[in-house]
Amino acid sequence: MKTLEVCYELDFSKISFLERKVKIKSKKTFVYGAPKCGKTYLIYDYLANFDTNDYIYIDFKDFRNDLEEIRVHLSSFIIEKKIKILVLENFDFSFELPKCESIIISNHNKLTLENFEHLHVKALDFEEYLLHETRFHTATQAFNNFLKYGNMPGVVNLEEHTKERRLQEILRLYTKDETYEYILKILFLNIDEKKSLYQLFNTLKNQIKISKDKFYATVKTFENSGLVYFLPKFNQEKAIKKVYSYNHAFLNAISHAKKFKNEFTNMVFLQLESNFEQIYYLDNIDFFIPSENYIILSIPFFNPLLKKGIEKKLNKVLKEYHIEKIDIVTVGYSENFFLNDIKVEVLPFFEWAVS
Repeated sequence: MKTLEVCYELDFSKISFLERKVKIKSKKTFVYGAPKCGKTYLIYDYLANFDTNDYIYIDFKDFRNDLEEIRVHLSSFIIEKKIKILVLENFDFSFELPKCESIIISNHNKLTLENFEHLHVKALDFEEYLLHETRFHTATQAFNNFLKYGNMPGVVNLEEHTKERRLQEILRLYTKDETYEYILKILFLNIDEKKSLYQLFNTLKNQIKISKDKFYATVKTFENSGLVYFLPKFNQEKAIKKVYSYNHAFLNAISHAKKFKNEFTNMVFLQLESNFEQIYYLDNIDFFIPSENYIILSIPFFNPLLKKGIEKKLNKVLKEYHIEKIDIVTVGYSENFFLNDIKVEVLPFFEWAVS
């Protein structure tokens, strides 16, 4: 039982780990999320709290592991070694779970497991990014790097010339073949755009041979694993949704086209998504949080000359949705003004994200 013995000898007590806003707290936890968002290190952090004899860590994507040996002998090995914690990383559910006091499972895809707490691990929000970033001494410097290269934990402190290549490598981790790659690209090329799946499919079928069913099923898989988000319009279920990526910097990694406003707004969306469960868009409004009567406009390069136009498009929304709070998120500009007795805060992203 060479594989099980080696997995049992792994020691995570000395691995350095930077705090995240999420933690494994339940003895039975299913950890899921997009590639390279930090699922594995979250598990390492959990195991570091226990004696090495208490757990066994098995990665089903480790080529060295004999999966047949694991399937046949795991239950008896757990009993023999009196193992308390079983970790099944990248588990494929090819066999029934053995009995164990604590079981931690990880997978890219969102699945429903009975009697398990479900923990969705996402990429870094800006507050977490500031904890991981070790080279920049000001929030402005960190923001510039965050905007350009995104929110992936494993990319933060790489040398700058390797970052875009690493982002491309991460994308390929999730694309089984060229078709998957094309689908992911067309989604990311349309971030912050109102695009129906039918529109995207029609565009893609002019580039490659693909069935509608394959396209829709693949997009659903991407959505379930948190690679892509579809933002609905408030109270209009049939309205076209807006597309967002789990890392705003992927657009730069797959295309030379410059869509700064789209990338910036995707970044704003991800910050909101880490804090609010229900987010929508409205006509002329980037984001609406109904639970807070709160609207957010993404205007990277705001200037005072834009106020009249903003007031005009906001007046109807303020009355109809009983808005109490308005933020305008910018690259670096800040000021406050009032609109119908409501304070409008204009804030740079790096201040807004940590406020």
